[in-house]
Amino acid sequence: MSANKTTGETTMGETIGNAIIKTEDITTGGAAGRKRELTASKRSGISVTEILIVAVLIAAGAVLKAASNTIFSFTPLKPNMVIAMYSLAILLLRPRFLEALAIGLIAGVICMFLPGATPYANIASEAAGAVVMVLLMKIPFEIKIGKVSFHRAILTFVTTLASGYTFFAMLQILLLSGMEVKGMALGVFNAIIIGTAAANTVIVFILYPALKAVIRKAD
Repeated sequence: MSANKTTGETTMGETIGNAIIKTEDITTGGAAGRKRELTASKRSGISVTEILIVAVLIAAGAVLKAASNTIFSFTPLKPNMVIAMYSLAILLLRPRFLEALAIGLIAGVICMFLPGATPYANIASEAAGAVVMVLLMKIPFEIKIGKVSFHRAILTFVTTLASGYTFFAMLQILLLSGMEVKGMALGVFNAIIIGTAAANTVIVFILYPALKAVIRKAD
């Protein structure tokens, strides 16, 4: 009888132990599942905070562009610092393709309402710039001198060129369609777009580390 009792206690202990293990597995699995769900839902779209960051950056770029439009009113192509700001937004927030495209389209629409803007051209050029930026970010490469990375600076330079030459192409299309817009010599165009690309590159190179640190603290 004592042996049977011992056997019964052992069996009961094993059953309870197995039940506890299964419960822990279910709990752990549930917690992991909830964590995965939260992570997935976190990237289901741009958050309110991210929208505010994009808005502030594009607004700052619009102010700089408005100033440059006044200074370079004699030419249809003006230095565009909005490109630097939406490049910063895409680099900082790492949006998905359609989200980046939306950022570019919004930037283009805002540019159209600034003094001296060429109708429709900025919508296409800023959308193209944003798309180029988000696609380039998917290419795994790194260029460093010592500990200083020039990866983001190069992406910004190429993005500005993409936006600028798309703008120039749109300008030619508008001229051919009979719309009254100012043409420009290719040499003048190249000088302005390369100068703008260099300026935007410096802006992003300086501002990215500081803004990244601010966002990390906020998180």
